[in-house]
Amino acid sequence: MSLAGLLGDVLPRVASIAVFISLGLFAANLLVAFGLVEKVAGLARYLTGPANLPDGVGTAILATAASPTAGYGMLAEFREEGLSDAATLIAVTINTFFGFVQHIFTFYLPVLIPILGLEVGVMYVGARAAISLAITLTGILAGMVLLSSPEPLSATPSGPDTENATRREKLQEAGERTASKLTTIVPRLAVVYLAVAWLTTNDFANARLLADAATGVTGMSLPDVPARSLLDTVGLPAAAVPVVAVFAVDTTSGAATIAPLLDGTFTARQAVATMLIGGIVSFAFSTFKRSIPFQYGIWGPSFGSKVVALNTLLKVAFIGATLVVLLAP
Repeated sequence: MSLAGLLGDVLPRVASIAVFISLGLFAANLLVAFGLVEKVAGLARYLTGPANLPDGVGTAILATAASPTAGYGMLAEFREEGLSDAATLIAVTINTFFGFVQHIFTFYLPVLIPILGLEVGVMYVGARAAISLAITLTGILAGMVLLSSPEPLSATPSGPDTENATRREKLQEAGERTASKLTTIVPRLAVVYLAVAWLTTNDFANARLLADAATGVTGMSLPDVPARSLLDTVGLPAAAVPVVAVFAVDTTSGAATIAPLLDGTFTARQAVATMLIGGIVSFAFSTFKRSIPFQYGIWGPSFGSKVVALNTLLKVAFIGATLVVLLAP
């Protein structure tokens, strides 16, 4: 792909992410500047209180349910305000279920359940919800154990004495702080996304030919190699191999692939387990193409690597536990 093609693919994506990050950063700065953290965060104190997190983190957690990108942007700003790395990682973990909530209304209910049917669709969404909730509860437990007390966040200095002048100055200060943060985040996002796009521009047909040679089965794709051994271990039908391969690349296509096989090839439990395994196999691809660029853009390579590693470890661990329950004799 040419440089112009890469830029045409990457820049709109970076611009879209930057918009939501800017909204999250600006909202966080406004909440701090106007002293509204206490009021907004009250709804999340059942989460932040037991986890020994400051009230401000609750606003980011709630924002994640509407926009995960905005929620992460707010957390990044609170980290700049003095939130420790340990507290930030715990907050990111607690965010998991609230990030999942958004997808229920934008993808699972309108798209996935109609494709899979009510029984399998609800079972799959329920399994994903349980996994996300378990990760969130793990974050709360980690805060109870690892954090001794909430850490104070620095506040934005107040402005002149008059109410109007103070409001204007605080708005200006929130805007300036947001713009300053964006000048660091956005270029980093663009560079990392561009690098990933360049590294993943190999022709898919050539990749499929390599996969056919590696697996000995025509028509499969790269995820088949780990998928086959994993599926053999858990005892799923042979038809699960292509389902996992497709599901690992695209969730909607994977659901459409398994839907016709629900009348006899797969039981409901086997179907859900197969799709969850597809999710595990896809982590290597989605982490490299989406998670790493996004997290590195938000946090930088050092802390971003910790966030990616923690997210991946927890998801794989809890999906694995769910598979044990689904496939138990």
